[in-house]
Amino acid sequence: MTDYQNIQLETDSRGIATLWLNRPEKNNAFNSATISELIKALDVVAADPAVRLLVLRGRGKHFCAGGDLSWMQEAATLDFNGNLADARNLAELLYNLYQLKKPTLAVVQGAAFGGAVGLVSCCDMAIGADNAVFSLSEVRIGLMPATISPFVVKAMGERAARRYSMTAERFSGSRAAELGLLSQAFPAEELEAQTETWISNLLLNSPQAMIACKALYNEVAAGELTPNLRRSTESAIARIRVSPEGQEGLHAFLEKRTPSWQEQN
Repeated sequence: MTDYQNIQLETDSRGIATLWLNRPEKNNAFNSATISELIKALDVVAADPAVRLLVLRGRGKHFCAGGDLSWMQEAATLDFNGNLADARNLAELLYNLYQLKKPTLAVVQGAAFGGAVGLVSCCDMAIGADNAVFSLSEVRIGLMPATISPFVVKAMGERAARRYSMTAERFSGSRAAELGLLSQAFPAEELEAQTETWISNLLLNSPQAMIACKALYNEVAAGELTPNLRRSTESAIARIRVSPEGQEGLHAFLEKRTPSWQEQN
């Protein structure tokens, strides 16, 4: 097993991989080492055929307080090329998380500041405490949420992204749910139970169908309504109908029995 200093990766018997930001004494603020470890962990998850779902979480009171102060102090001493390399490392993490073939769920409590909003935006789904606090605070220190911006716009819409990036306002988990950044927000004391409810529901679904569904929406979201996109969606449903899990799911439904992937839980 890979040794990590700033994160933890746990995979249970159900195929749930939980990737923990694990610097609670620093409110899980990330630095270059954390980013590199997250990239490596995502590679491990991507290569493990037993993993059905990735859950992204933070240890302690906060999901992630954004960039670590010492990391930001170091960045202040770098020249353009040094900062460009730093930005490329963060961008690689964001793109790898967004493009991970397996379903992803973020679970947010406490603070989610700066780049943490980007991590949440890169996940397929996100839930959180209604009293969680989000902020795109970069402009307060003369910066901007550059590498995370494509994902933030996808998650909460351009209008809201412009507002919260320019004002640096803090907004609650409840507001994040209204914007679509969170799929749902719950009272903080219910978050653990609701997380398990979400996981249990996702485990009812065909693993390969969820992977195919994610790939489909990545393609659809990137394209216009063209004849080629229409043909692609036609082929996608035809392929999955004749796939092993597609056949199993259809026959299980028609025969009024439990599909094989549910029997494994």
